[in-house]
Amino acid sequence: MPRKIRWRALAVAVATLATALVTFGTPSRAEAAVPATIPLKFTNNSGRSDPVYIYDLGTQLSTGRQGWADANGTFHAWPAGGNPPTPAPDASIVGPANGQSKTIRIPKFSGRIYFSYGQKLDFRLTTGGLVQPAVQNPSDPNRNILFNWSEYTLNDSGLWINSTQVDMFSAPYAVGVQLADGTTKNTGHLKAGGYNGFFNALRGQPGGWANLIQTRSDGTVLRALAPGHGIEAGALPSTVMDNYVNRVWQKYSSSTLTVTPFADQPNTKYFGRVSGDVMNFTNSAGAVVTSFQKPDSDSIFGCYKRLDAPNDLVRGPISRTLCAGFNRSTLLVNPHQPDTSSANFYQDTVTNQYARKIHAQMADGKAYAFAFDDVGNYESLVHDGNPQQAYVTLDPFN
Repeated sequence: MPRKIRWRALAVAVATLATALVTFGTPSRAEAAVPATIPLKFTNNSGRSDPVYIYDLGTQLSTGRQGWADANGTFHAWPAGGNPPTPAPDASIVGPANGQSKTIRIPKFSGRIYFSYGQKLDFRLTTGGLVQPAVQNPSDPNRNILFNWSEYTLNDSGLWINSTQVDMFSAPYAVGVQLADGTTKNTGHLKAGGYNGFFNALRGQPGGWANLIQTRSDGTVLRALAPGHGIEAGALPSTVMDNYVNRVWQKYSSSTLTVTPFADQPNTKYFGRVSGDVMNFTNSAGAVVTSFQKPDSDSIFGCYKRLDAPNDLVRGPISRTLCAGFNRSTLLVNPHQPDTSSANFYQDTVTNQYARKIHAQMADGKAYAFAFDDVGNYESLVHDGNPQQAYVTLDPFN
């Protein structure tokens, strides 16, 4: 079926934005004066000789329209698509050569900044919107292109920009923001040797995890699919998390899982107990507030389906806590969630090995290796309410 514009990873950024607004509070009058566009400095330290192409795609916040921005930050709405999908207008911006930088402007947008090496990406439009690359599908026209993307939201409250591995681990890069005092915050850099270190670690992990790696016919390593996409592509067993889920279900059929989803609301607690294939959560008054069917591996890796997280104040916060606990395998060692002590993360033999190996190679330990990796503030995100400039830096492949 055609792939409509699908911001599953972007939904993470939007959810993070909502969380960040609570965390950082209401911006001051000076901070609210964010201009219509801000500069983004795009630096190529990749060490590669391939040409680079940049795309700024997303949703215009003032109108809700989907489209793209050119190098000057001017918004262009997508034209109507078709069935079968029709080619999208060429939204590419020629990027800097290795060792050089290029500054473009980004508008108030919620979207993605794609970049590709060697050739342009192939975007299509359906009657429902933009068709995004979905390289878990072997017939996707972008399957053999080396590319990646960052996610950002720029609005009157500032800039949120992250590096993401929610869908795949690929070409290395970092993001940053310059503050009004001239200092910068950045995240997303790998440790020295981290790029090859990740792929080598994944190749050495038994149980099908090495099958997440996709290569081109010339031997070029293109990416590792996130495990949910690996299940979709048949590269990873759909039962890979079942053993852990069964043990969690067994434990909480005779004991209680306590979820305190808001760090600033310690008295807001929910209590989970398993009955059959369902985990029911009650509030402090004993009333059932939401229930979860026993999740499968795909629900865990994608933080959706049986672990859906609506934008509410009860089910969503409980679900994101469960999702983090399943991916990090902390639910058996700690009956009080979220567990935000990284000492317990990924210690079980059944865990999200993809996320584990990404975090192990990050210079600051932070990543978006699954949708709610921001639980406990382990996400690779930078924010400022008065951004002077944004940064995307393409890092070396070594």
